[in-house]
Amino acid sequence: MYLAIIGFAMVAVIVALLLKGKMSPIVVLITIPTIAALLAGFGISDIGKFIVDGVKTTQNNAVLFIFSITYFGIMTDVGLFDILVGKLVKKAGNNVIAITVVTAIIAIMAHLDGSTACTVLITIPSMYPIYKRMNIRPYVLLLLTASAMGVMNLLPWGGPTARAATVLGMDANDLWLKLIPIQIVGVVVTLTLAVIMGIIEKKRGAGLNAGSSDTVETAAAAEADKKAEELKRPKLLWFNGLLTIGIIVSLVLNVVSSYVVFMMGTCIALIVNYPSLKAQDARFKAHAASALSIATTMLAAGAMVGVMEGTDMLSAMANVLISFIPEALGQYIHVIFGIFALPMGMMIGTDAYFYGIMPLIIEVGTKYGVTALNTAMTMIIGKNVALMISPLVPATFLAIGLVDVELKDHIRFSFKWLFGISLVMLLAGFLLGVIQL
Repeated sequence: MYLAIIGFAMVAVIVALLLKGKMSPIVVLITIPTIAALLAGFGISDIGKFIVDGVKTTQNNAVLFIFSITYFGIMTDVGLFDILVGKLVKKAGNNVIAITVVTAIIAIMAHLDGSTACTVLITIPSMYPIYKRMNIRPYVLLLLTASAMGVMNLLPWGGPTARAATVLGMDANDLWLKLIPIQIVGVVVTLTLAVIMGIIEKKRGAGLNAGSSDTVETAAAAEADKKAEELKRPKLLWFNGLLTIGIIVSLVLNVVSSYVVFMMGTCIALIVNYPSLKAQDARFKAHAASALSIATTMLAAGAMVGVMEGTDMLSAMANVLISFIPEALGQYIHVIFGIFALPMGMMIGTDAYFYGIMPLIIEVGTKYGVTALNTAMTMIIGKNVALMISPLVPATFLAIGLVDVELKDHIRFSFKWLFGISLVMLLAGFLLGVIQL
């Protein structure tokens, strides 16, 4: 019982500190479990072994993050997505439904790199002037970006999949391969939502009295930063496109470990696009901050999971919870948390959800015969779509700032649609046999 009390206190402190944002997740995820283990009576040498064992389960995913983020950062630098976005916007023209569908497609493509900020900065500035001209509400732009981002974040280098894989102690690519059918359903649902929103906006009068585009904003958007322009490689669009397709195909076929694919892809991209040592170093340094911050957090999470498992805290905590759960509901605990994953994830944030709540629910589910993989996949589906309506995600404020919308209005408009998408994806998971009841 003493071990369980320490475990619950540890989780509460971790969640509280992550929510307050007063301390780095890396510091929280290493320091608090270490203190908890000391209070439980374990020595430094034991704790060190627990941490080593935990980090071993996450190091592959950490390397994956470093090289995947660097790779897609380079693809953004060379202008791969800019050209595709430009062509799609031109094709949409003045058709309201086409505009909403193109918005979803751009957001889906933009989130290939797994970066929320990049997705927002690619999608919203390129589409917002058109939305204003066509009198389409900005809430629709935010909703479609959020939906596409949530669905695409299931990729192995996306935060939720990598975090869930860390908790499970498995390769993120192996987890993603199981989630692909659900991700395909999510893409279809997002495009369907885009059509529905286009119809709704058309009925509200969008496009009937389209105003002239804001010349000041258009000029500002068209005025490219000189340094950014120097990095673009329009003549190598074909090569970069084929390289990216080749990488995704290799991941799907699971030819080699996912981090190896991105290590090779990053090197090839640098050699072809930026042959000089100076240029290659500059690209690595440009993307180092985002790549390393996520990778180091993942390693820290491995340390936390190692301590929780090595000390048997998880088992002790799970046994206490089981004593309060009605026997009839025990085997459905993953379903319950899957249904409420979106509002829960929205309120407590990504790290607290995956590193604080998920390990505990997995352990409880195991006691009732629900596999860890089953619980994790159920919990990840609903949580994913909450990404851009959570006040704990910086990209949410970036997005609403770009269209000058209040957070409460964005949440009020988008919540019901995104909650619906999470439930549809969860249902699809059960119907397709990806997750079991």
